[in-house]
Amino acid sequence: MAYYLLQATYTPEGWAAQIKNPQDVCERVQAAFGKIGGGKVIGAWYAFGEYDVVAIAEYPSNVNVAAYAVAVVSSGALKAFKTTPLLTVEEGMAGHAAGRRSGGCLPPARQLTGGRYPYASATQSLCLSG
Repeated sequence: MAYYLLQATYTPEGWAAQIKNPQDVCERVQAAFGKIGGGKVIGAWYAFGEYDVVAIAEYPSNVNVAAYAVAVVSSGALKAFKTTPLLTVEEGMAGHAAGRRSGGCLPPARQLTGGRYPYASATQSLCLSG
């Protein structure tokens, strides 16, 4: 299962519905996750700032979490919804190791001119192979 950070901002109508019929955010989110795509809520929280609710969830695949996102956004209760795939620390470390084995990349100016000319084309990218 893959992990995802989900962030949502309610519409005024979404807030009005919650005030009229208060429910535990974790229970409400989990009910929807289970029905759509087989997801599982790890935790959900109200938040201050750009997003009103954040959740960490597990889903079998990107397709499953996309199905959830489409269903939630189409409800009209949200004015914003963001999904961010997450890596476990172990997956991140494996990515670091793979990046190290690739030999890395140099910024375009350094690749094309050895760093002497900062006006080299920024559209070209050359990675070094290890």
